[in-house]
Amino acid sequence: MKNIIKIILIGGSVAASVLSCTSNFDDINSQYSGLGSEQLNADFVQLVNPLKQMQRNLAHPTDWVYQLQTNLNADMYSGLFSTATPYNGGKNNTTYFMMDGWNERIMMTQLEDVFQQIKNFTTVTEKNYPGIDFSHSLAVLQILRVIASQKVSDAHGPIIYSKYLTPNANGITDVDSQQDAYNYFITDLTAAISALQKNMSVEDQSVLKKGDLVFAGNAANWARLANSLKLRLAMRISYADPAKSKQYAEEALNSPAGLIDTNTTNALVSYGGASPLYNIIYSWGDCKIGAPLMAYMNGFNDPRISSYAKPAVDPTVNGKYIGVRLGADLGGSKDRYGNFSQPAAISATGDYFSNSNGKNKIITASEIWFLKAEAAIRGYAGAGDAGTNYNKGIEMSFAEWGKSTEYATYVADATSTEAPYIDPKNSSNSILSGSPMLSTITIKWNETDSFERKLERIMTQKWIAIYPDGSEAWAEQRRTHYPIIFKNVLNDSQGAINTDVMIRRIPIPIKYRNNTLNYSQAVQYLGGPDTGGTKLWWDKK
Repeated sequence: MKNIIKIILIGGSVAASVLSCTSNFDDINSQYSGLGSEQLNADFVQLVNPLKQMQRNLAHPTDWVYQLQTNLNADMYSGLFSTATPYNGGKNNTTYFMMDGWNERIMMTQLEDVFQQIKNFTTVTEKNYPGIDFSHSLAVLQILRVIASQKVSDAHGPIIYSKYLTPNANGITDVDSQQDAYNYFITDLTAAISALQKNMSVEDQSVLKKGDLVFAGNAANWARLANSLKLRLAMRISYADPAKSKQYAEEALNSPAGLIDTNTTNALVSYGGASPLYNIIYSWGDCKIGAPLMAYMNGFNDPRISSYAKPAVDPTVNGKYIGVRLGADLGGSKDRYGNFSQPAAISATGDYFSNSNGKNKIITASEIWFLKAEAAIRGYAGAGDAGTNYNKGIEMSFAEWGKSTEYATYVADATSTEAPYIDPKNSSNSILSGSPMLSTITIKWNETDSFERKLERIMTQKWIAIYPDGSEAWAEQRRTHYPIIFKNVLNDSQGAINTDVMIRRIPIPIKYRNNTLNYSQAVQYLGGPDTGGTKLWWDKK
């Protein structure tokens, strides 16, 4: 893992007050000192660049930053990814020994940067373009703010959101409970949907077209994205607040804005260069495919497996698709499991992990159809038929990964189940037939199944389909307890995390406890100790 030690050492000196948003107009102008003011104003450079930066930083384009921001927490805990690298002598996040210096990046990258870029944007508009309507661009910034903030909240729980720009006199900022934050997220997405459906000024259109790395300036697609995110968040609170879940989901399902329900409107951020995962996987060898993901895909004879992973080259498993079990004894070096399967992401439209044209997945059509399937079994109006939606979710995923010709055979399979996991290096890590850590769920939809069986089927296929989005996969697995994934072998939490219940959240890093947020308030909102074992507000099942 390149540069990690260096980052931990310098992390405390990044800023005296990390959430103070102190940049001013002169600071912004200094970034473009080689350009005259007329050119800056005509090209909207100072507005386009913050917009681009916010999109790229949702999954940071710098490899070591992304590794700390997402890969060494949510990606691993989701079951989609794992590692063969025994960081910190084998005691680290993957064995439930929380690495405080690593976890700073969750809030630092996704929260601080987002609010700073919004402030940069609004400062420039007020100074250089008084009276001009940039409501569509601002709506897009608001959507990006929600995406980033939701990821932070789903990691930590309480979050600085509504009070971000209004710190207390002592410089400490109050936090929102996760319940309040989710309601704010829904409100802000609803407002963005409304704004994006109105007429757009010429200047606003120019900024959005130049700065949009997802839809190339298509405001209608941004409204679809906002509405799709609203549906995602509505389902996230289904156990914590069933009434509002139903209300918000039905609003999204019946909105004229529509949803991202075809692959032509998939929300993917183009990096314009390398994916951060390229080096993490292929240069450093720090990221492997998850053992649970390969167990399901092998058992289901899933044709997407060749798009998701590369065959192992270790002599004991050569040519097989096999992941590394998270939280296992890695043997003191990456040599033990270093030649097990590497992750891949070869979609029908290109390689998401490309070294030259990488992409970050925000939300795609398959997820929407699975959300609709769940909404249908919960009886939400406008959701349609659960079985039809479920099959459509698989169909959209197969199309996304270039496997459409094999879809019909897959959805008709009523017998295949998750395959056992056999570890040729250490048999104590193996998970054999009959283990409660192996699911018995099959693929083919069965309308006569119980609610819980239907939910497991939907969530298992959804989890496979949303690859490689580890943040969303981990959140949904915690919310529904599906799919069934492997538990850690090693647990270095000293009792803070129950091995059977598994990790539920990331503790708030020390850096933010001391001089940034109202920590006592955050702990009060948590309703339990600030450890990885305390459940989030929406984690009520």
